[in-house]
Amino acid sequence: MKRILNVVEYNKASSGVRLANNFLDLIILYIINYLLSIVSNFLYEVTSIEFFYFYSNGNILWQLFIGNFNYCLYYFLMENYLDGRTVAKYITGTKVISTDGTKPTTQQIIYRSLTRIVPFDGLSFLGVNGWHDKWSETRVINIKNYQTEIQVKSEIEDLGKKEIA
Repeated sequence: MKRILNVVEYNKASSGVRLANNFLDLIILYIINYLLSIVSNFLYEVTSIEFFYFYSNGNILWQLFIGNFNYCLYYFLMENYLDGRTVAKYITGTKVISTDGTKPTTQQIIYRSLTRIVPFDGLSFLGVNGWHDKWSETRVINIKNYQTEIQVKSEIEDLGKKEIA
């Protein structure tokens, strides 16, 4: 078990890759929000339902609420249903896993998604692990390096077992 934890920690994505993930996912979120605003404006014109007007024309508190809601929803849906990956993580070859090397639980993904809206969470990566990683007991890893190291360790263990038998 300790060996897996070391493999997870050793293969964490670099801060630069994490920054790229954040930047790319924000671009995707801005595009999604822009498209949702266009659709909302159209639906307001067609139906006169106030909600659609407020989606893109509400006050600053509403914009903050809907922005954070979309932000959390994006990360939850992507990481929970796409095997720990977002659009940016597919591009950079990274993935979210639990600190024990297993697939994160839905509860862990919910924690990750919600703690992202904590003010200054982005700055928490100046330390060893960011808050949304630490609080949800997850890590973002480089997939190829991680899988290669796990395979090599498994083959070495199998070799040792064959020698003994």
